[in-house]
Amino acid sequence: MECEGEADWNQVRVLPDTCVELFVNYTTTPIAVIDQALYKRSIVCFRLSRPVDVQMRKGSGCLAVCFHPGMAYPFIRVPMDALKDTTVNFPDLWHDATSALEDELACAPDDEGRSAVMQDFLLRQLKSEKQDLQVAYCLNQAQHTQGSIPVRQLANETGLSQRQLSRRFHQSVGLSPKEYLGVCRFNASLRYLANYPGVSLTEIAHLSGYYDQAHFIRDYKVYTGHSPGEVVAASHILY
Repeated sequence: MECEGEADWNQVRVLPDTCVELFVNYTTTPIAVIDQALYKRSIVCFRLSRPVDVQMRKGSGCLAVCFHPGMAYPFIRVPMDALKDTTVNFPDLWHDATSALEDELACAPDDEGRSAVMQDFLLRQLKSEKQDLQVAYCLNQAQHTQGSIPVRQLANETGLSQRQLSRRFHQSVGLSPKEYLGVCRFNASLRYLANYPGVSLTEIAHLSGYYDQAHFIRDYKVYTGHSPGEVVAASHILY
């Protein structure tokens, strides 16, 4: 992705989606201003449960990689809850490898070449190919049910206690099961907003599994800083 033109991009609010994203800068231009902090080099964003305000800088270029929930941990091997809702400089996680990676990307002839360089780098960082199957099962069930499945049911179906399940989630996802289910439900409502613009907000809340309008509005205040109506009307909020 590249920011071209005569001026920096307008600031946008990016909403939480429980994913981890890498932005590897292959130019000499600072990459972005995020929550009023300037990031000059490559960064890793752990946008799990709160929004961030982002302004890409004119002339910057970066390669972006998005890890699905729970999938960044095997590459980073830092407990995800220690990084929850932070933006971290790339060298803080991968130390001396950063400059070499940025140089390789800058020398690559095109996006396909840059993708190959990034893939090779990540494969070298992979600490273990073994996935936590019980957490993976819970993540799948959460997505399938739009976050409406009770934590107790997830624990019973995986054979774990709720405390054990919570510890596993904090380590590999960065959120508790309850927190993750809440963001899943919120993101389901965003998909309904995007795909069915003519449907009322009351119906969106119902389709997304909210018990009442109050819970719906409260979650939007937490995850966006705005009411549902304000989110729909805003041009600077990405969903």
